[in-house]
Amino acid sequence: MEAGEQTKRVPLWRSLQTKYALTYLVVIAAVLVLLNTYPVLASQEMVFQSKQTSLQSQASVMASALAGPDSLSEEGAARVMEVLGDPGLSRVLVTGPSGLVLYDSAQRAVGQYALLREVAAALGWEDNFRSDFSQGAFHSRTATPIVYRGMTLGAVYVEEYDIFAGQFLVNVQQTLRTISLVITIAALLLSVVFSKAITRRLGQLLGAIRIVREGEYSHRVKLSGRDELTQLAGEFNDLTDRLQTTEEVRRRFVSDASHELKTPLASIRLLTDSILQTGDIDPDTVREFVGDIGSEADRLQRITEHLLALTRLDAGAPVAAEPVEVALVARRAEHMLEPLARAVDISLSMELEEGVWVRCTRDDLYQILFNLMENGVKYNLPGGKLWVRVRRVEDRVEITVEDTGVGIPAEDVDKVFDRFYRVDKARSRAAGGTGLGLSIVQDTAKRHGGTVSAQRREPEGTRFTVVFPLCEGGEEE
Repeated sequence: MEAGEQTKRVPLWRSLQTKYALTYLVVIAAVLVLLNTYPVLASQEMVFQSKQTSLQSQASVMASALAGPDSLSEEGAARVMEVLGDPGLSRVLVTGPSGLVLYDSAQRAVGQYALLREVAAALGWEDNFRSDFSQGAFHSRTATPIVYRGMTLGAVYVEEYDIFAGQFLVNVQQTLRTISLVITIAALLLSVVFSKAITRRLGQLLGAIRIVREGEYSHRVKLSGRDELTQLAGEFNDLTDRLQTTEEVRRRFVSDASHELKTPLASIRLLTDSILQTGDIDPDTVREFVGDIGSEADRLQRITEHLLALTRLDAGAPVAAEPVEVALVARRAEHMLEPLARAVDISLSMELEEGVWVRCTRDDLYQILFNLMENGVKYNLPGGKLWVRVRRVEDRVEITVEDTGVGIPAEDVDKVFDRFYRVDKARSRAAGGTGLGLSIVQDTAKRHGGTVSAQRREPEGTRFTVVFPLCEGGEEE
């Protein structure tokens, strides 16, 4: 019991609810990472392209204005830049062909060499632009050569430190983080709600399984919706229906078997007690009692053999089926039952089509025919008749056994194949019946792909029909 209780408790970190919640959170986390990276990177790339176009255009305008023999001196460069006005840049440098600074808007490097890679690249006629985003600002640099009549006279270097665009990007990042936080909280709550809703329904199924495991086969689970869990609940209810039916059949079978076994055992016990407790019993009476004990022992043996046969059929053990000619087996059953039929004045009529084969075992087919024919003899009326017909009907074989006996009431026709069921219990016991013969016939026929049915025969008697698939080429095999 303790082990069973332990299996009912699943650690929280192993529960389906936690796994579902974590799955949702992982998916949301991946989406949020994408949301917080792609827009920012795309925005940075757009600003970089805008800065490159803007700075290179401004540098080209300045280089064009400085392209002249008189402009590349400190005075000339300062005069041109003064004419152009303030471009709104963080710094502007004008250098000569050797990189010597002729003009510096920051007034820090005039007369010094500009040791900047952008300037070196521009003097070598190479495209150059560099920009980066750090500490909330865009820092961009570019340089353009000053060309006059095909000669490089120097270079214009421009530098911009843009805080406003940087602040805009920072605001975008903060907005995305706020949105991500809200989405994370909402996703966490929704994942808990959704996972709890799913696991609650699974919990209902699990609880129902535990109830049925304890033997409450009448329990059913009800789940709303039209999803797979609802279908699973429907399959579960169908399974419990079958389990309930099987359990009821099993209990009835055990009860009936116990009752059937108890009756002959009680008779044997009564007879033996009578012999043992009666001191002056005469030999004829003893012989009569011993004969009755033998009859009850034979009845016990028949019940036991039938129960063993049903157990083997229920086990579904594989059988080595082979082509069997029906007429040959029917004549064998007729030969065995002819003395019994003659003793009770029952005439047997056999209409057997030759060359009709079925795939079965000889013993199983004999048991089917023998049981049906024996019933037709035992439950017939004195002077009655029994007909056995075997014929081929298209691709199947039809075996008919009908008699002029006591017949079966209409309300009992569907029950005659139930185990231990008897139409007339007193007559069945008097005839030595166990109530298992027809069950064995039905289960044996099903085992080999056949069917068996019972009908009332007018004006009297019963007709049993067994149908098997036809085995083509059985004689050659």
